[in-house]
Amino acid sequence: MKLVEIILAVALAAGGVRSLIVWMGRRIDDADTKDHLLYAAFVTGRVGLWFAFAGLFALYAASDAQGRAAADELGEFRWYAVVLLVLAAVQLVAGYFLSRRRAEG
Repeated sequence: MKLVEIILAVALAAGGVRSLIVWMGRRIDDADTKDHLLYAAFVTGRVGLWFAFAGLFALYAASDAQGRAAADELGEFRWYAVVLLVLAAVQLVAGYFLSRRRAEG
C-alpha cells in the first residue's frame, strides 16, 4: 500500500504545481489593492489544498505502523486537519468576497 500513497502524494503535489502555474498566469485588471489581496488569498487556499493533501498522503506513506498502532501514530497529526480546514476556509471566503467586489464594480 505504500506505493499507492507515494504515487498519490506525487500526483497531488504535481497538481499543486500545475494549479500554481495556471492561477499565477491569470491576471487581475484592477489596480485595487483589496482585489489583489483577496486574489492572493484565494490562490493560496487553492494551491495550498493540493499540497496539504499531498502531505497527508506522504504522512500515511511514512508510517510503518499497522492496525491500532497506525491509528495511534497518526493520531499525533490531528492538527493537520486544521490546516486543511483553514486552507479551504481561506479559499471559500476569499472567493466569496472577490466575487462580491467584482459584482459591485
